[in-house]
Parts: sequence; structure tokens; C-alpha cells
Amino acid sequence: MASTKRERELAQKRQARWEAKQARARRRRQVVAASVAGALVLALTGAVIAIGLNDDDTPSSAATTTPTPAPTPTVAPPDPSLAENRTWTSTIATSQGDITVELFGQEAPQAVASFVTLAQQGFFDGTPCHRLTTAGIFVLQCGDPTGTGSGGPGFEFGPIENAPADDVYPAGTLAMARRGGDGASMGSQFFLVYQDSTIPSDSAGGYTVFGRITSGLDVVQAVADAGVTGEGSDGPPAKPVTIEGVDTK
Repeated sequence: MASTKRERELAQKRQARWEAKQARARRRRQVVAASVAGALVLALTGAVIAIGLNDDDTPSSAATTTPTPAPTPTVAPPDPSLAENRTWTSTIATSQGDITVELFGQEAPQAVASFVTLAQQGFFDGTPCHRLTTAGIFVLQCGDPTGTGSGGPGFEFGPIENAPADDVYPAGTLAMARRGGDGASMGSQFFLVYQDSTIPSDSAGGYTVFGRITSGLDVVQAVADAGVTGEGSDGPPAKPVTIEGVDTK
């Protein structure tokens, strides 16, 4: 009897995990569709903006890319009080291995609230890390469901939180991406810094540091060692990385 009861419990757990995975997949498909639709609308109206490090203050050794449209914000960002005065632990499961991060809820409540809320909704599940830079600045950029550098969750927030005063982002830093010159343009895209990087501040005042990598930096480094697709030092990673899920607690 005990064995039969245990088997039923295991079956129920497997069913629950399967249903949760299917629900996350449905939400992700809806988010991707909304992001792509927003990008097409802005493309038609000529509104062209780039999210990330491609601004005038990017070190000259890092290649620039063609700006791409970003979706129009449609909903309010999460309440920062969700993350205030709390340290979170999050495991980012990727196709290349797990990356564990500590999230700084006290120092960067807006960014952490956004990341945690999106993770709990399955927003990052199945999304690629679409950009790698290997000269001047050393980051793997993730969090765009469209994989183009222009996608987002449909909201933006600001201002900048917890940016380093000396413009140095040490290896292991978790930072939030934004458009150059706009401190209120953060959303879901983030940087995993795998080597010490100096990123000069522009008029927006730097990039929000909202966490640090506590394990799995070697996973990011292995992706970086494989380089980018094609020539240059800025582009899609030659070793593809897909976020399979994000467990935050």
C-alpha cells in the first residue's frame, strides 16, 4: 500500500510539473507575439531604438550593431516593494548549464522586482541569450523573448539604481540593460558580465547592478571562449544559449 501511495504521489507531481511547464510555454508564446507585434508597429512608424550597450560611450573596441525597434510599453512595471529589503536567490537553468545569482533587492528594488516577477510568470523560459561581446566589454546579454535585442515585457522602468561610481563592472556582475542615454528604459534584458568591464557612463548615469553570479560563471566563460557567430567581437554567441527556466526564491 505504501508503495502504491508513493507512486500516486510521484505521478501527481509529474502531472503538476507538466501542467506548469505547459502554462509557462503558453504565456511565453503570448509574450513573444505581443513583443513582435509591438516591434512591427514601431518599425512602421519609423521609431527606431536600440536596447543595450550600443551607445556613443561604448568602448571603440566593441563592435556596434544596427539599431532595432523596441515594443511600446503597455503595462505598468512591477511594484518595487516586492523586492525591497530582501535578498533573493535565483537559478537560471540554461542549455549550457545552470547559473545561480544573488539578487540585490535592497540596492535595486525596481530591477529585482521586474526580474522576479517575470521569472515567476515563465517569461524567460525558452528565450535565447542573443548577444555576446568579447572585446572592450565582456557580457552575455539575455532576456529578450524575440532574440533580436528589441523585445521586452511591455513595460519600462527607471531611474538607474546601484550603478558603480567608477564605471567598473566586475566579473560576475548582473546588470540591467537599457537604451543609451535613457535611464528609464529598462525592462527584461540583462547582462551577465564574465570579465571585468569598464563601461563609461553616458547622460543616463550607468547601468543598474541588481545582482551577482554566485555559481556558473564558468558556464558564461565557456560560451564567451567559443566567440561570436561570424567575424567581429559583438554578435550572437557561436555556442547557442537558451534559458530553459528560472527558479527564484
